Amino acid sequence: MENLPFYIGATLTLSTAFTAFILFKATNYSKPLIIGTIIWLAAQSAMALSGFYRVTGGTPPRFALLLLPPVVFVSMLFIIRKKALTENSNIKLLTLLHIVRIPVELTLYWLFQHKTVPAVMTFAGSNFDILSGLSAPFVYYFGYVKKSLNSSVILLWNILCLLLLGNIVVTAVLSGPFAFQRFGFNQPNIALLYFPFIWLPCFIVPAVLFAHLAAIKSLRSNK
Repeated sequence: MENLPFYIGATLTLSTAFTAFILFKATNYSKPLIIGTIIWLAAQSAMALSGFYRVTGGTPPRFALLLLPPVVFVSMLFIIRKKALTENSNIKLLTLLHIVRIPVELTLYWLFQHKTVPAVMTFAGSNFDILSGLSAPFVYYFGYVKKSLNSSVILLWNILCLLLLGNIVVTAVLSGPFAFQRFGFNQPNIALLYFPFIWLPCFIVPAVLFAHLAAIKSLRSNK
């Protein structure tokens, strides 16, 4: 996107790299996951750079190709009980993965300041997802290092943070310049239609979703 400071895109790029590193490490460097992720990110980047996602007409919008395939894939992992990823993942590391939500929320706020997303998508509006990122280090330390938090507390934290994730995802989709837009009419969500910001819906969000679902499954099983 033109006229955006370099640090905004750089922050999102580093956030994506951090997410990938933690996800790969937590899943024991699964080769299929690594190869699939690289191909997925490369393909989506090429499509975004070509202007594919800037065409907002049609139902469903092209934006759905960013978010739905990985979300469905993650959901299916747990439905078909793919043990290699869902049951052998390092839940401690996946808890730390949620720290990425801090730079992501800062990125959204900066994009709002540059009039490419609406205020409702930021912590200045109705998006409180940054609380998940701020609390993640404490849950990791007191839950898995000091072991002073019982599994019920950690389970509740994951559920609440999952709801916060759902809130911003729905808000972002309904803020886009689509036929069903409900928010941000004066300043719609256009940033997520451009590279590198497409990495947020097509990779970071599904990775965070996976981290929560894996933790919830593990905590319920142990309990």
